This record gives sequence, structure tokens and C-alpha cells, in this order.
Amino acid sequence: MAQALTILGIESSCDDTAAAIVCGHEVLSSVVYGQTALHADFGGVVPEVAARAHAEKLDHCIEEALAAAKLTLAEVDAIAVTAGPGLIGGVLSGVMCAKGLVAATGLPLIGVNHLAGHALTPRLTDQVAYPYLMLLVSGGHCQFLIVAGPDQYQRLGGTIDDAPGEAFDKTARILGLAQPGGPAVETAGTDGDPKAFDLPRPLLNQSGCDMSFSGLKTAMLRARDSVIAAQGGLTRQDQADLSASFQAAVADVLVEKTRRALAIYLAINPAKPCFAIAGGVAANKVIRARLMQLCAGSGTEFIAPPLALCTDNAAMIAYAGAELLACGQRDDLSLSARPRWPLDKSATPMLGSGKKGAKA
Repeated sequence: MAQALTILGIESSCDDTAAAIVCGHEVLSSVVYGQTALHADFGGVVPEVAARAHAEKLDHCIEEALAAAKLTLAEVDAIAVTAGPGLIGGVLSGVMCAKGLVAATGLPLIGVNHLAGHALTPRLTDQVAYPYLMLLVSGGHCQFLIVAGPDQYQRLGGTIDDAPGEAFDKTARILGLAQPGGPAVETAGTDGDPKAFDLPRPLLNQSGCDMSFSGLKTAMLRARDSVIAAQGGLTRQDQADLSASFQAAVADVLVEKTRRALAIYLAINPAKPCFAIAGGVAANKVIRARLMQLCAGSGTEFIAPPLALCTDNAAMIAYAGAELLACGQRDDLSLSARPRWPLDKSATPMLGSGKKGAKA
């Protein structure tokens, strides 16, 4: 970007209310209000509860982000907001808040694809050059993307059903562990035997980069039930062994599919090959270490942004908005909240399509 723009970013696509101020590649402030406690009794995110919490917290979150950056709204160059995909009530809360600010200030408005925010995070943190290969792996998404520009994405493959983060959450519930499931399963698996249970590695016998994690969840449920039937309950060691075995299965799938995606990416002969990972599951140390090893063997730089920028945040939305604004994108007050919004618009929908368009 020729000029460092100061952007206010707003994110509310799921259960984190976030606002941030970014100037160029510098994060001046990043505020995230989590909702874990609100949804704890339900075993997962309740969309209506999340939307109400966003509506109540967004203005406070934005005020706090501005104060932390020691800026006023008049010193901001533009407002970027997640316009999809996500839980529609939450996305709508953020979009309407951004529209109100734009109507009052006359600032430019940029609607950002939440997935683009994740995909462009390596540009914010490490200034990587286009094109690079991105594995976006989170609670709601899992796909391989060749990122060639702020609005240029080629999807090489992804999950045909559940995302890994969702599978981690379900596994935690199956084993009686806390939510969010990713950190709980990783912690429990630290003392476990990854070979204790023979769990499936879905789609490894099929070519391509597509993945599936639904059957793995079912296999976990059956493995747990088998242990309970044999001994009348689960011990802490059983939880550890099941967690470690599940984590190993997910890692095996992601590593093999990444190997295939890297082969496609490296065939285009990028000047400085780079593989990046983002999304909540990117925080998993076992998965991260395996992927780092794979990249080292192929001479590809491995990038994993800091954890705070891997999970949902508004700094990534602000930065993506800056790149899009520099390319001439600008929205108006007709900007719509979108529950579905694929990055690669030319690719065949992976999860089906409905009246509101492709899901992914």
C-alpha cells in the first residue's frame, strides 16, 4: 500500500465482539469481548444470545479501541466491518453499527469477508509477498487457498462437512471436557497415548485436497461408548488417550492434505514460497509442529501469526479493509450482511448452495 491508512475494524461474525485500530502494518489497539461464559450452559454458541451480546457491547468495544489507540473517530481514515460469512444476527449487528458511524462521519465504508481477514493476516504480521498458500482452519471453516491478492483466491480444497474446530468442540463434549474444545482436548491429550485408539483418517484414500471430519466425530463417540461399556466409565487416562488419538488423527489428515496442496502451489513457482496457517485450530501445538516440519522439508517458509490474531479479531478486518480500500473498493449504506460468502467465487460450492448463494 502506498500510504499507511488508519482503519477502524469491527468484527462480530460469531461469539467474539471485537474492534481494532490498524495503521499500515501496526496494530494500534485490539479489543475483544468474548462470550464463552454466556454460552457455557448450552454446550455451544446460541445465535440469538450472541447477537444480543454484540448489540450491547459493540459501542463500548469501539470506544475502548479508540481510547487505547489514543485516537478520535475524526482521525480514522475508514471503517472496515465484517459483512459475512457468519451467524447472520451477529454480522448484522456489526454492519448496522458501522453504517451508523459512517452516516454520522462520512468516512469510507469497506465490507470485509471474514475469511479474507484470516487469509490476509500473514500480510499484516509478516508482510509476506503474493502468492502464498494459506490453510484456514477454525471452528467454522477449513480450506486451502492460494492467496494472490486482497480479492484473488484460488481454493484448492476444503472440508466437505464439519470443520476441525467443530470436531474438537464435539470431542470435548463427548469426553466431558470444558469448552472451547480445542484447548481442552489439547491439554488433556498432553498425557495421552496418540496410538491408544485406532481412529479413521477420512478421505486419505482419495486424491485431492478435500477433507472430512464428521466421521471422525462419530468414531470418537463409539470409542468412548466402548470404553464406558467395558469398565463402566471414563478415567482421566481414558480422556487423555482419546484426546491424544483424536488430535493425532486430525493432524495426520491436515499434514497429508497440506502436502498435496503444497505440491500444487509450488508448481506455480512462487519467488518466495510461503505457507501460512490461521484460525483457532492454528494454535494447536501438535498440528503446528507437524506442519512446520513438512514445510521445512520442502523449503517453504512457515508463517503462523500470534494466537491473538489467529482467532477472531478486528485487527485482521481493519487490515483487510485497508488493502481493499487501496485497490479501490468502497461500499455504501446498501452494504448487506451475508451469512454465506465464498472467497473463490469461481469454485464449485463445497457445502451446497441455497437461495442466499454458496455456503463455502
